[in-house]
Amino acid sequence: MKDIDACPCGSGRRYAECCGQLHFSAKNEMTPEALMRSRYSAYVLKLADYLLASWHPSTRPASMDLAEDDGTKWLGLEIKRCEQQDENHATVEFVARYRIAGRGHRLHEISRFIREDGRWFYVDGDIDPGTITA
Repeated sequence: MKDIDACPCGSGRRYAECCGQLHFSAKNEMTPEALMRSRYSAYVLKLADYLLASWHPSTRPASMDLAEDDGTKWLGLEIKRCEQQDENHATVEFVARYRIAGRGHRLHEISRFIREDGRWFYVDGDIDPGTITA
């Protein structure tokens, strides 16, 4: 497990007690919000395997090269709202802040999640194009 104290997702908990449990175990009991937070932390920590495993197969890319994102510095995650439409469908609205080459950016997305066989997966999201850059 990565040796860091505070969880990058901004929960206020230690990484090992928060997203680290999801990143490095087969633990499936999570909410859509917990999955969103763990995916944000995976981007921060460049955990491509986790991102791919938590992405629904119907929309998952074949591979991810997070090394291309070496200039990205993730600054924080704000969960705006979480809504569960039914037992197997949910949305999470969030804003992620990051910096590239010294310039601040914001990504505002409403993400869709689906639960299959008791496990939540990220499906896709609608990005607010007006908030991609600051």
